[in-house]
Amino acid sequence: MKRTVQLIFFILVTGLFSFAQTVKTQYGLVQGTTENGLQVYKGIPFAAPPVGDFRWKAPQPAAKWEGIKLANKFGSSPYQGGNPPSGKSEDCLYLNVWSPEKKAEEKLPVMVWIYGGGFAFGSTSEAVYSGEKLAAKGVVYVSIPYRVGQLGFLAHPELSAETIQKTSGNYGLLDMIAGLEWVKNNIVAFGGDPNKVTIFGESAGGIAVSMLCASPLAKGLFHGAISQSGGSFGPNRITTYPGENMKLLSLAESQGVEFMQKAGAKSLAEMRAIPAEKLPGGFGQPGGWPIVDGYVIPDDQYKLYEQGKYNKTAILVGYNSDEGLSFSPPKTPKDYIDGVNKRYGKFADELIKAYPVGENNVPKTARDLARDAAFGWQTWAWANLQAKTSKAKVYYYYFDQHPDFPEGSPQHGQGTPHGHDVGFVFGHTDPKSRLKTDTDESISEAMMSYWTNFAKYGNPNGSNLPVWKEYTKKNHAVMHLKQSPKMGTVPSEESLKVLDKYFEWRRTAEGKEWAK
Repeated sequence: MKRTVQLIFFILVTGLFSFAQTVKTQYGLVQGTTENGLQVYKGIPFAAPPVGDFRWKAPQPAAKWEGIKLANKFGSSPYQGGNPPSGKSEDCLYLNVWSPEKKAEEKLPVMVWIYGGGFAFGSTSEAVYSGEKLAAKGVVYVSIPYRVGQLGFLAHPELSAETIQKTSGNYGLLDMIAGLEWVKNNIVAFGGDPNKVTIFGESAGGIAVSMLCASPLAKGLFHGAISQSGGSFGPNRITTYPGENMKLLSLAESQGVEFMQKAGAKSLAEMRAIPAEKLPGGFGQPGGWPIVDGYVIPDDQYKLYEQGKYNKTAILVGYNSDEGLSFSPPKTPKDYIDGVNKRYGKFADELIKAYPVGENNVPKTARDLARDAAFGWQTWAWANLQAKTSKAKVYYYYFDQHPDFPEGSPQHGQGTPHGHDVGFVFGHTDPKSRLKTDTDESISEAMMSYWTNFAKYGNPNGSNLPVWKEYTKKNHAVMHLKQSPKMGTVPSEESLKVLDKYFEWRRTAEGKEWAK
């Protein structure tokens, strides 16, 4: 009788939608919808809800279900501050698929999106991440969620003791890996090729892409990687800064002990029973960022790349021209100089010379230090290390799409801020943006083609686009995406070399001691 009622309900509900074909996954059948000629499946479980005893554990297999699961709406976003479009809950491990194909045997390239948000926020349901325009270019698009904040990355000695590896933290990264394992096991049924998977992400998502490139747990799960304003090649540090965000397991565990004390819990069982909204923490607080745990992230990523210990896939990496504009830029020259001295110590004077400040203002030349420390140098280091240690191709870009603001306006001299590239990659540019230009749609079309070509062929070229040259040890070629695509040089290359020296020093005994 129960099955009959379920079937009747399903028939009544399906009458309200145009439905895609039923697809068999490893856990059960799913029914999606058709949208603009695409097969769309939203809210597919890829792991068990990480709640109760599963809080602060690696993702567990999802429960199998009988009958057909309707996959026509996004699952809840991970618990976080703010109010994401699909709501928030610890029960959040549901991925989404856009496919242009009706036959499983087509085996199209797959692009897997990892959202940004400082590892503290993020949702697959954001409108800008909707994958219909990318999928229409002949790829299967998948967006996977992951736990964020302290629920996604908290370490603690007792949590480490629970695991075979004797480590804890990095649950959000393990969620991504579980999502990629689901893709490997199931994407054929959606028309995708499990042997042609490209991961891509922006900001924290781009940083996560670089971490997956260095993680042995992700080996074989993807075959190309795109990082937009990402990379994690700075050394670990007790007091972290953008570009030097990583902590070691021992420090993260001690901060986890403090977290438990703040929560007023005396055991893991008590801490797991506390409602998410009553846990301490918040953006920027300890316990909300990936760590060097010796397992998911085995070591300092720069050293891993020097040793050739990474997943050698083709990469397409880059950043925006004025990232420093988005991260509380100093208001006065004194603020800038004081901040540089505090963070960079003996290298402060050399870096101030390389990234000069004005007498009465903080121009883009000074803001570019924050851009490069967090994103530019990370991309530069990544490209150079891979070009030196493997034959896997490297493609480097610089996104500088913005109006030329007139002299005398408050925006004069400003470039492209953090995150502005995302709408271009997905074909969802904002017609009301103050940064709108007449070439936005053409640049967006070019970027979508470059990105999807990379997923198809392992390089971005084709589709009558301007040729994107490979970045090599001898040829530091960079694609400049500004009004129209054209090849150029590495922005601020001489200044990046100064940052090279700083980060090299930071890995010496003197540099490690100073950073304490």
